[in-house]
Amino acid sequence: MEKIKDIMTDDVESCSLLDNVYEVAQKMKQLNVGAIPIVDNEKLVGMITDRDIVLRCIAEKQPPSSKVEEIMSDQLFTVTPETSTQEAVRIMAEQQVRRLPVVEGEKLVGIVSLGDFAVRQLTDDQAKEALSEISESEAQH
Repeated sequence: MEKIKDIMTDDVESCSLLDNVYEVAQKMKQLNVGAIPIVDNEKLVGMITDRDIVLRCIAEKQPPSSKVEEIMSDQLFTVTPETSTQEAVRIMAEQQVRRLPVVEGEKLVGIVSLGDFAVRQLTDDQAKEALSEISESEAQH
């Protein structure tokens, strides 16, 4: 059975609680990513997605200089490097998330996204299933 450590991205860029929303958005643009983990003293404390920026900052007329902790998601669903890919897909589908931070204790060591599953032949069906479930739920909102 394949483990998350076999497919995760382990070179993950992050921001800190000292960064503001503008700096996070700039990093997203530079890296061409839709989510940035927020780390405080090596501890994963939150995630900010492009959607968080739109809904919690721009739509609420908050300035780009807003603190990241004002808009980040702090209720996180995480996995460990030893988590099975099947369990990770189940969590993604159940929690309606496209990315999972990978942690050892509270330390961020990687990230896994639906795209990581899609590039693997063995888990392609898992990715399709999770994406289908996530997309169906989003359509209901």
